[in-house]
Amino acid sequence: MAMLSRAASSAARRPLLPPPRLLAVRAMASSLFGHVEPAPKDPILGVTEAFLADPSSDKVNGAYRDDNGQPVVLSCVREAERRIAGNLNMEYLPMGGSVKMIEESLKLAYGEDSDFIKDKRIAAVQALSGTGACRLFADFQKRFLPDSQIYIPTPTWSNHHNIWRDAQVPQKTFTYYHPESRGLDFSGLMNEIKNAPDGSFFLLHACAHNPTGVDPTEEQWREISHQFKVKKHFPFFDMAYQGFASGDPERDAKAIRIFLEDGHQIGCAQSYAKNMGLYGQRAGCLSILCEDEMQAVAVKSQLQQIARPMYSNPPVHGALVVSIILSDPELKSLWLKEVKGMADRIIGMRKALKENLEKLGSPLSWDHITNQIGMFCYSGMTPEQVDRLTNEYHIYMTRNGRISMAGVTTGNVGYLANAIHEVTKPN
Repeated sequence: MAMLSRAASSAARRPLLPPPRLLAVRAMASSLFGHVEPAPKDPILGVTEAFLADPSSDKVNGAYRDDNGQPVVLSCVREAERRIAGNLNMEYLPMGGSVKMIEESLKLAYGEDSDFIKDKRIAAVQALSGTGACRLFADFQKRFLPDSQIYIPTPTWSNHHNIWRDAQVPQKTFTYYHPESRGLDFSGLMNEIKNAPDGSFFLLHACAHNPTGVDPTEEQWREISHQFKVKKHFPFFDMAYQGFASGDPERDAKAIRIFLEDGHQIGCAQSYAKNMGLYGQRAGCLSILCEDEMQAVAVKSQLQQIARPMYSNPPVHGALVVSIILSDPELKSLWLKEVKGMADRIIGMRKALKENLEKLGSPLSWDHITNQIGMFCYSGMTPEQVDRLTNEYHIYMTRNGRISMAGVTTGNVGYLANAIHEVTKPN
């Protein structure tokens, strides 16, 4: 009896083992994703993560701020949201998105009295900001022109490469920026347009080129458009900064209007992240100018078909904000005033940064700071110099030397200039 008792006691102390089948399932579950490595940090969003983790009170980053360094919500956006409050239902939008937002977006891009709009030649859908618009177009390109490729400028916004790569569209690059002059390499650009196979797809920045801030002049755009016509190329415009570049949305749409005047079919991605401050609302539009109304109907139906398994329906709130602002004359007038104020503040900060660097006695030329336009300044600093700015001065930017002028204020421009001077001055 004692032996039985000891045996029972020993069994009670012995850990219970799971059944073999459960062990096998657990082993499979633990190893199923064991080969997955951490993804590399996004070169842009990784900068933001590092900035947020830095406790320094001197830190400088690139999100748009007012001159007191505070985040900005435009007054026109506040008023639009006040009108929405209490009246917003949570029903799905159609697959193509808000009809009103699309109508207003097309007028902004193609012109208030555009014949293309009147003739219903434009296939357009609401998109998840500029990124979503580019991705929808890339998937459309792959599906219906599977043998085509996309020419992307060097340099460009880094996510452009990710978008067309994941859509499995072959990429080629074309010359755009001239590092020595820190301006446009126009002759190199034109040569590559001429040498590309007829009917090639080109990604063009409509205004405020990211990351360089270097745009062609109006006359250069006309020459580019003419050569596109000769070669039968298709231009796809990414217009992320309309109004935010010069302060005038009409002026910032000039490149697109030139191509339209010359009879091109075009594609256009629009975003309201920067020019309305709707970063987190993911409000945008994709449009494709077609030969006629029948073709536009077909193209739109296919864009909706691509969106259906991707995200099904676009979000409603940002679309309502955009629709209300652009369709109400009073709010649109306020928006035009506010977007000009943002653009003018950035232009002023460019001038102040250049003047501060010159006062510090920098032997380098900083003319490119004021020659460039829009949110970004392509500084010409090396990755090593950028690393010093981050590690020694808590100033955050991408390692290609792209400074976001939106985060520069009268309160930090002197500190920024001194830091740049220290890391760029000859030893």
